[in-house]
Amino acid sequence: MIKEALYFEKLPEDKVRCRLCPQECIIYPDKVGFCGIRKNRDGILYSQVYGDVTAMALDPIEKKPLYRYHPGEYILSISTKGCNFKCPFCQNWNISQDLDADARQFRPDDIVREAKRAGSFGIAYTYNEPFIWYEFVFDTAKLAKEAGLENVLVTNGYVNELPLLDIIPYIGAMNVDLKAASEDFYKNICKGKLQPVLNTIKSSRQNGVHIELTNLVIPTLNDSEELLTKLVDLVYENAGPDVPMHFSRYFPCYKADYPPTPEATLELAKKIATKKLKYVYIGNI
Repeated sequence: MIKEALYFEKLPEDKVRCRLCPQECIIYPDKVGFCGIRKNRDGILYSQVYGDVTAMALDPIEKKPLYRYHPGEYILSISTKGCNFKCPFCQNWNISQDLDADARQFRPDDIVREAKRAGSFGIAYTYNEPFIWYEFVFDTAKLAKEAGLENVLVTNGYVNELPLLDIIPYIGAMNVDLKAASEDFYKNICKGKLQPVLNTIKSSRQNGVHIELTNLVIPTLNDSEELLTKLVDLVYENAGPDVPMHFSRYFPCYKADYPPTPEATLELAKKIATKKLKYVYIGNI
């Protein structure tokens, strides 16, 4: 479904600049932004995926992963397609990078009713990047909160400050994927920047959102003792010692064919992290 986008400015010659995420795309008429789903039509920016749901499931909250937020409960999880990163190791590439992925149409109130019917305590916007689905997530999250449901974002954290602060009042928890403690990693691998992700973590936590962090540990890319130590330092500085930290095992996927992460590397990451952080977990083993 097509819906006029939030957070953009008009430029000369019917161009627009998207202000939703730090990609800050300048989009020419009939072209789309970096995420692939926000399109300039006659000088107006539109979301092309409003209400487009590619996946829906009732998941244990621990799958997000969130271990210290409604433990043992189930949450309705939904996604659309597209992403504002281009990670070659993406585990959900068939919806995040395949813009032709099949989708069903839902209204925000449909999702709220489905969550209630399923006995879920809330709604998780997950599997692909929820911030590029901003208009639908915002509308749904607002209705969900009014209906007594919680809202959860599973996100790369790559969003500008104003959209983040506008949606935070409706968000109970976020799992932010902190991919590496390296600007080069974000620039060369993800095609983004590290600092905006740190800003999202810090601002969300300061505004009362329950935050947990995940790092996918990938051999040769972000698994050195130096980078793991730096990552823990960044977490401590931006979120404090109480933020739960999840180190997740990588397996070959999409365009990446590095070998699976040795369990010993994950144990090393946990050993490093527990020197500064109280809650450290290993996942996907």
